[in-house]
Amino acid sequence: MTESGTGRVLVVGMGVSGIATAVRLRRAGWRPVLVERAPGRRSDGYFIVLFDAGKAAAARLGLLAAVHDRATTTPKLDIERDGAARPGMSFSDLPGRPWTMLRGDIEKAAFSVLPDDVEIRYSTVPTAIEQDDDGVDVTLLDTVAGTSVTERFDLVVGADGLRSTVRSLVFGPHERYLRRMGYMVAAYRFDGTPAGLVPGQAVTLLEPGRSMWVFAYRDHDPTVLITYRTDDVDAEFRRPPAERLREVFGPQPPGTTLEDVLRAAATADTVLFDSAEQVRMDTWHTGRVVLLGDAAWCVTLYAGMGVSSGLTGAELLGTMLERHPGDIGTALTEWERALRPYVGHYLDGAAADRKVFVVNSKAEIRFRRAVPWLRRFRLGRRVVNRLVRIDEIARYKNADIVGEVLSGLREGSRV
Repeated sequence: MTESGTGRVLVVGMGVSGIATAVRLRRAGWRPVLVERAPGRRSDGYFIVLFDAGKAAAARLGLLAAVHDRATTTPKLDIERDGAARPGMSFSDLPGRPWTMLRGDIEKAAFSVLPDDVEIRYSTVPTAIEQDDDGVDVTLLDTVAGTSVTERFDLVVGADGLRSTVRSLVFGPHERYLRRMGYMVAAYRFDGTPAGLVPGQAVTLLEPGRSMWVFAYRDHDPTVLITYRTDDVDAEFRRPPAERLREVFGPQPPGTTLEDVLRAAATADTVLFDSAEQVRMDTWHTGRVVLLGDAAWCVTLYAGMGVSSGLTGAELLGTMLERHPGDIGTALTEWERALRPYVGHYLDGAAADRKVFVVNSKAEIRFRRAVPWLRRFRLGRRVVNRLVRIDEIARYKNADIVGEVLSGLREGSRV
């Protein structure tokens, strides 16, 4: 490590968190090596919401100007199989008017501000990680050439997702940290406009234990999210996703829109099909190895904070390493201490947030349908705001987390 407290850092994973981390650490003077299991950078991706916490972090990272809100002005609808429709709630109705976009939008924006001198290696995975007081030895496998090399780094950041290789090599098997929620999610792009809808129209179809969402954008094809409850997660992977989705909504006739959406699952280029799982860890770092994003704290898509928390974690990591040059242990400890109250809230609130996406009873569906009417009255708005946790969104999801941390540090230094 150099006298300034920077050095060579391995960042594993080229998702939002990994690219953002490389951007921020390069700015802090580190020399990142970015490795990715896939043969190339991903694009598109499923629907995300960028709350103010994510916008603030994106602005600090210098990439906010490279993204934009794709929300449409067409009113969102709640529909039924028979074509019946009523007004629905939009994410744009939430405090701060969060932006809707694709996960790939953020990845592209982060990549656009990644310095050219950052080394990138595709088709590369770590197979062994050994550390001592002075550094970390990592064995990297080129999966195309079949060759391995062991290199020395001053810091290793695992930003390689829910089933993180870095986590399994350093912290132990996935079973220690993954917590299943008992729900499945499927997401894919729909080419054009689903039957029965107009271009730019977002809709939700809610039934007990299952739901279909069509997320519409003003300048992109829509994306689909299907989520449903299951008692046996392992069994869900024994059938092709398209077959399983159709089975979940059967055997009754699907109706025009749902039929078109289910048919598209069989021809989509890629379908994200996975169980909704959280990552729960007592610590996100040990020695010179730190986990970030879904690898450390997957909050599930129900919380809507995966991208925002990944950007925040990357920005705050660079900030703490700058504040504690030459002292990685203190920097990582302070980074985790500052971030945990926010991430802990997202993790603990995910079960309640899940009810936004999929409900388990007809009574919950009836309440959802009454929300637009309830919001016309003061008492009704108070009830809805309490159930949607409006105050908590303002406090935790719309906070400039890094700004608040820095403000607290400045206040502490004056005591």
